[in-house]
Amino acid sequence: MVVNLRAKKRLVSRVTGVGIHRVKFDTDHLDEVADAITRENIRSLITAKKITIKSIVGTSRGRAQTKKTQKNKRGTTQGSKQGTKGARVGKKVVYVAKVRALRRLLKIAKDRKNLTNPEFWILYKKVGGNTVRNKAHLRTLMDDIVTKRKS
Repeated sequence: MVVNLRAKKRLVSRVTGVGIHRVKFDTDHLDEVADAITRENIRSLITAKKITIKSIVGTSRGRAQTKKTQKNKRGTTQGSKQGTKGARVGKKVVYVAKVRALRRLLKIAKDRKNLTNPEFWILYKKVGGNTVRNKAHLRTLMDDIVTKRKS
């Protein structure tokens, strides 16, 4: 006897919150599914694995991701670069990265009591004003200040 279970599928989709096409009935227990008329009956059949919900099959992103990595790799070798250094990596980005690194170094030196508060602020302002070239330059400036203080 063939039973029309379209209404049951609709009920299951409402109970579980999924689409009708994801609802799957176990073919051995169709008579039990047909007898289920309440939401509670439906839930008990789901826990008994007589009604299953198919997982979502989405579009695979694997190929797209490999293409993106290939695209990002291209044109990065020495002869293939076009545009100035400032066009590939912005001047502001470089400046911000440098200033953050130098300020971190200054803070560590201050926490270790290598610098006094006024000395710290003198160097801090030099870092902000782009007077300090790099970490090595900052270390030499700190050494100069420390030697001046000791003498």
